[in-house]
Amino acid sequence: MAGQGPSSDAPSVFGDEDDGSGRGAVRIASVAALGGLLFGYDSAVINGAVKSIENHFRIDSFTLGFAVASALLGAAAGAMTAGRLADRIGRIAVMKIAAVLFFISALGAGLATNVWMIVAFRVIGGVGVGVASVIAPAYIAETSPARIRGRLGSLQQLAIVTGIFLSLAIDALLARLAGGADKELWLGLEAWRWMFLLMAVPSVVYGLLTFTIPESPRYLVATHRIPEARKVLTLLLGEKNLDITIDRIQRTLAGETKPSWRDLRKPTGGIYSIVWVGLGLSIFQQFVGINVIFYYSNVLWEAVGFDESQSFLITVITSIVNIATTLIAIALIDRIGRKPLLLIGSAGMAITLATMAFIFGTAEQVNGAPQLGDVSGPVALVAANLFVVAFGMSWGPVVWVLLGEMFPNRIRAAALGLAAAGQWTANWLITVTFPGLRDVLGVAYGFYALCAALSFAFVWIWVKETKGRNLEDMHTEGPVDG
Repeated sequence: MAGQGPSSDAPSVFGDEDDGSGRGAVRIASVAALGGLLFGYDSAVINGAVKSIENHFRIDSFTLGFAVASALLGAAAGAMTAGRLADRIGRIAVMKIAAVLFFISALGAGLATNVWMIVAFRVIGGVGVGVASVIAPAYIAETSPARIRGRLGSLQQLAIVTGIFLSLAIDALLARLAGGADKELWLGLEAWRWMFLLMAVPSVVYGLLTFTIPESPRYLVATHRIPEARKVLTLLLGEKNLDITIDRIQRTLAGETKPSWRDLRKPTGGIYSIVWVGLGLSIFQQFVGINVIFYYSNVLWEAVGFDESQSFLITVITSIVNIATTLIAIALIDRIGRKPLLLIGSAGMAITLATMAFIFGTAEQVNGAPQLGDVSGPVALVAANLFVVAFGMSWGPVVWVLLGEMFPNRIRAAALGLAAAGQWTANWLITVTFPGLRDVLGVAYGFYALCAALSFAFVWIWVKETKGRNLEDMHTEGPVDG
């Protein structure tokens, strides 16, 4: 049934013995990861438009939160269906569908005449986000040599944070050109509308670039297109060991059954513990409140005394910090491992979020909103950016890598689909509830800090290291009961 990533999402088709240069894999993975760039762009572009949408359509906090979070409902649906679709029509075709959905969402949201049109087109874009969140790491895993799998897998997160930066930077530029996000810019349309409309440009670029990369060799073998698979493997590996690699793929496919939710149940009853670990990682990644920073940071900083231009600048700087720390994670993930990075990140997030909770919780209230002073304001800014540092070098990229490699082959497809859906659902819950918490920011950040502290204990007890392990060995060496 629907709800899984592609069956290929799992195994890389290459073993550790692969001695190809990897240059072809890097180029191909880079193009595939551009889906992550649109993922990040679509997710964060609404940041600069939040206040304008609230004022233009005169909506309450609940409706505002629902409008901002609406894309996440589509993302959950997209993640649940991407795997089966990719196994049916191919990975590249699904990428092209995602590009079309992003394009439609950009035009529809930018030209919306009421808030429910924004919701509808954001849901359409969200489906594209969900599809991209599953298909890009799946395709990268299928075309990556094992020795650089972690780094290439991390390209997805690098693309996501780059997309976030681009959307926030463009939002700031458009607002500056118009003299405000709610002011008219071009063709009689307000700047906030152009924030959505310009997303059509990277959508077209991504769609065109998908014509320059080959289909997954695993999918080609699965559909009995062996000559085409040979051409792709030659591009990735050179002429060496092609027959061995193709035979290995065929043997892996022969041992697989059609993915199903039933795969997640042990023969003795109950769900495999590793499935709960994957779901827990997904939920904690969102419950620390990272997307509050990237969806609401403008209205957050304006609420505590910064003007619109200052808020845009702060948000752009934060997105640059996010990119820099993701690069750190890419450099370290295959060296020091996944679990140490998660533990370091959890500790850093707990400290910085607790600091923000204290500052906002003890700030003087003016007209129901906390006002930061000459000392508390800069401290809050530093704490917010250090929180992004802690997240960006750990939970951001590492969770995506772990979800792609921690499950045994026989349950990986269904388990990844469940974890991805859980992640989008958790993201939706945090996003839709935040507008109602703007007057009690100390409570909101206190909850996120508690979740960060709990995530440290969760990783320490339940998460096993996967660095250096073959994906095919997870069923015997991975932390799976039964």
